[in-house]
Amino acid sequence: MKLDRKEILKALETITIAGEGKNMVESGAVANVITFGDEVVVDLVLHTPAMHIKKRAEDDIKKTILELVSPEAKIKVNIKVEAKENPNEIKGKAIPGIKNIIAVASGKGGVGKSTVTANLAVTLAKMGFNVGVLDADIYGPSMPIMFDVENEKPISITVDGKSKMKPVESYDIKILSIGFFTAPSQAVIWRGPMAAKALNQMIFDADWGELDFMLIDLPPGTGDIHLSIMQSLPITGAVVVSTPQAVALADAKKGVAMFMQDNINVPVLGIIENMAYFTPEELPDNKYYIFGQEGAKNLAEDLNVPFLGEVPIVQSIREAGDYGRPAAMQTASAIETVFEEITRNVVQEVVNRNDNLPATEAIKITTMAGCSAVKKN
Repeated sequence: MKLDRKEILKALETITIAGEGKNMVESGAVANVITFGDEVVVDLVLHTPAMHIKKRAEDDIKKTILELVSPEAKIKVNIKVEAKENPNEIKGKAIPGIKNIIAVASGKGGVGKSTVTANLAVTLAKMGFNVGVLDADIYGPSMPIMFDVENEKPISITVDGKSKMKPVESYDIKILSIGFFTAPSQAVIWRGPMAAKALNQMIFDADWGELDFMLIDLPPGTGDIHLSIMQSLPITGAVVVSTPQAVALADAKKGVAMFMQDNINVPVLGIIENMAYFTPEELPDNKYYIFGQEGAKNLAEDLNVPFLGEVPIVQSIREAGDYGRPAAMQTASAIETVFEEITRNVVQEVVNRNDNLPATEAIKITTMAGCSAVKKN
């Protein structure tokens, strides 16, 4: 059997790439098609640095050729990403020494985003990474409580002749939060520009030092604070947290869509399902799906983004957060194992993103200590 190049190009004209508006042949995305008997190689050039679009394009090409040309075709797709200049694109300014910046977001409040952020941070630190946490939830800062540093205050130090804030450290993690500058009972009643200014000070007027990962705990929703962060920092990727409940998933979908906007263009590293199920201590084999079953997992499949893992409802996670010692620090516990698996998946997705997509900055992870999931040949 010999494949016909013209037939293949005609078949590819039925595929539209997200964000391109035209079919992949007309838009120029198909750079070349080469056939060798029953083998075909398609060279594709994409302009959107988003992993889900890259994977969907590859899947669509294979499926279309098999269905419209030949079910016996052996197909190879080579994808090159060349980000085109977008004058409206929001670009942040890099901070020297910070290699990867991960935004942890949720569409809806109350899904456990801050708890997940804190546990990801301590797990990364246990793996040997240098970690910082920026609490960007100006109106509801949680990190001072979760790391048992409510009464701490960042001190001022001089770096290269400039006065800088020294982040508060807890469990080997550097933390900055608006909660350090207000009384616990004080409400922050600020308009957007004031909140954005406070965030910029915590980002650029702080001595973060050398970090492998900075985790940003974003407020719920898709608003002013989120745009301020995107304009301030080059985000490596975003992690979205949701419960399996339908109302939470509807908002999580909007959270994913925000990062995929053409002018934001931040790769979505994946979705974490929090409060996935409840297992009573006296019935360890039972699972009760209080908020629904695998809703966030199914959403990840629908949006073609990675599913990073699920966190069960466990009383000790809540208690640990309230006491200021994140649950993932409980050695040899089921919760430690859960967060280790999720964190390995997050790190792997960061590695994949840095290997396969144009860097937001010149980003490379320099230490993989304790992270067996990212061993490379």
